[in-house]
Amino acid sequence: MSAPPEWLIVGKILAAFGTRGEVRVLSQTDFPERFEPGARLFVEREPEPFRVEHSRWHKGQAVIKLAEVADRNRAEELRGRYLRVPGDDLAKLSSDQFYVFQIVGLNVVTEDGRELGPVAEVLETGANDVYAVRTERGELLLPAIEEVIRQVDLEGGRLVVHLLPGLLPDEAEEIQ
Repeated sequence: MSAPPEWLIVGKILAAFGTRGEVRVLSQTDFPERFEPGARLFVEREPEPFRVEHSRWHKGQAVIKLAEVADRNRAEELRGRYLRVPGDDLAKLSSDQFYVFQIVGLNVVTEDGRELGPVAEVLETGANDVYAVRTERGELLLPAIEEVIRQVDLEGGRLVVHLLPGLLPDEAEEIQ
């Protein structure tokens, strides 16, 4: 199993909000509790953690007041910076959920044992994630759905898949 990264990005400060030091944040986490009062967040390029004093949601974005940010000027200085938590501060997932860093690098193997290559990237789409796999024949895009992904074996470093017709690159040419 891959080790967690040093930092996990949970959001990006978009702008100051109001005059009292609040910031508008684009959430980049599936865990909105990261922005609840009392939470500790590290702001990119700042040596010490910041504490969330209060937060609310406005038009799909988090608006948070960091205790260490007293006014709009300081909030403006933080614009464009990422909010992070230490990599070992992972939120608990259900048994059928995985972090991207756990999937990237797994060796993809078909149900009949044919090795296809490693997962190079996880693409987030509206419907489901898609795993981009580097194969000898080109890039293979696997939808992360139950019908295709049969087993995620973190300990064994592999992803067992069922290939639907047309998924393999150049497969249509072989059939003809």
